[in-house]
Amino acid sequence: MKIVEATFLTSAQSIVDSPSPDTAEIAFLGRSNVGKSSLLNTLTNRKGLAKSSSTPGKTQLINYFDIKFKTENEQLPYLFARFVDLPGFGYAKVSKGLKRDWNKNLTGYLEERPCLQVFVHLIDSRHPNLEIDKNVDEFLKTIKRGDQIIINAFTKTDKLKQNDLSKLKRDYPDGIFISNLKKRGMIDLQNAITEHLFGNQIF
Repeated sequence: MKIVEATFLTSAQSIVDSPSPDTAEIAFLGRSNVGKSSLLNTLTNRKGLAKSSSTPGKTQLINYFDIKFKTENEQLPYLFARFVDLPGFGYAKVSKGLKRDWNKNLTGYLEERPCLQVFVHLIDSRHPNLEIDKNVDEFLKTIKRGDQIIINAFTKTDKLKQNDLSKLKRDYPDGIFISNLKKRGMIDLQNAITEHLFGNQIF
């Protein structure tokens, strides 16, 4: 199974002006500068799909992308989902009022979106134990419904020494270990998503 098409659908400020919740959604969230946009571009094999920036907090809107998967099932050759690029958290250079609005819109989407099936929490592999990531993880566990899963994906693993990467894998046996640069871990991440969404439909 592979992604054969990825297109930008729309941007929204909150759940109120988001598209109709008629397609299963996968939310990608993480601290600013964790490599979220780069991951989406690598995962979909579309270089400029998600706009990346070196300025933390640049992504202020909820961005929706329609994703088309090709399956090995002749009766069901294509399946569809939606990737959702959420504003980064932990940004520094924004006003308190704007930060408050972002947090409210972000949590509103995460808590209330009925078609949201997968949380992909991106964590910088060089800083896996930051308080802010622990807080996000606890929050996701608190709001997670029975039909949802949380995937912890550790980015920038190419910057780790082999010993440090081995330790990270021992500490987080259920984690997925990503390198956008080397395209490492993309198949693992895609499989974790599609197996939860589609199960035996993909075979």
